[in-house]
Amino acid sequence: MTTPLTLTPGRRADGTLLLTAVGEIDMTNTDVLAEALDAEQGPVLLDLTGVEYLDSAGLNVLFAHADRVELVATPLLAPVLTISGLSDLTTVHGL
Repeated sequence: MTTPLTLTPGRRADGTLLLTAVGEIDMTNTDVLAEALDAEQGPVLLDLTGVEYLDSAGLNVLFAHADRVELVATPLLAPVLTISGLSDLTTVHGL
């Protein structure tokens, strides 16, 4: 069974892709996240404020896209992003 994850694409005023994630990101749905990030060229702002859980499979996807993704995160995800080292590789807003 796939864990519920909703990804809603949009654009910021400067044209940058905004991808809003809501739900949980785990090994059952990381392919959907990876496909959404791969679908666009250029920088992506990934809004994780609606994400309640992020496992290592989800982190792997984010690491693979760290060179062109910026993250918006809540304090709930801050320890995961910091301890994993992801916050050292990309900009994380909201920490």
